Amino acid sequence: MKFVDYILTKSKSRAYSWIVFLLTVCESIFLFIPPEVFMTPAIVASKKRALPITISASLGSLVGGTIAYFIGMWLYDSVGMWLIETFSNPELIETAIKPMFSKYGIMIIVLTAVTPIPYKLLAIWLGFIGYPLWIFLSVSAIFRTGRFAIIGYLLYHFQEQANQMVKKYFWPLTLGAIVFAILGIGLISLF
Repeated sequence: MKFVDYILTKSKSRAYSWIVFLLTVCESIFLFIPPEVFMTPAIVASKKRALPITISASLGSLVGGTIAYFIGMWLYDSVGMWLIETFSNPELIETAIKPMFSKYGIMIIVLTAVTPIPYKLLAIWLGFIGYPLWIFLSVSAIFRTGRFAIIGYLLYHFQEQANQMVKKYFWPLTLGAIVFAILGIGLISLF
């Protein structure tokens, strides 16, 4: 309980917006903890932090998504072809996967932006196959920001109830968010 109170107290700081930004950048590249885990303490601790925290998470997500996209793009020539030839079939990528993103790319980005399917894996993959960056960022800006805005609004509106819930169920909620992310990874591996 002391840890939860400590987190809630520290999250009232203006610097916490930068922490949310940096953690969301990391989440969009390599972390498997949903950004809502970073957003919740500050909004639960103080309702007036809802808008700055939502903006920080949204901007962090876009910056991290861009970095992940470029990682995928740069790895293609150096390590990417080796990965494809070792773990996949290059003809399959050319004949099936690239056309799938040409036809359903926006819907796949939307699905990844609003569900626990790991956003970072999609961003890296899109850079890897050369999907247009401006489409990826535009759709991400709308739907990832929308997702964070909905979470921010709900936490703002139900702040008292959320505060009690976080204090009572902090660890189960945190572990549940991580399990949700793992399920998203499992969902991707089915494809």
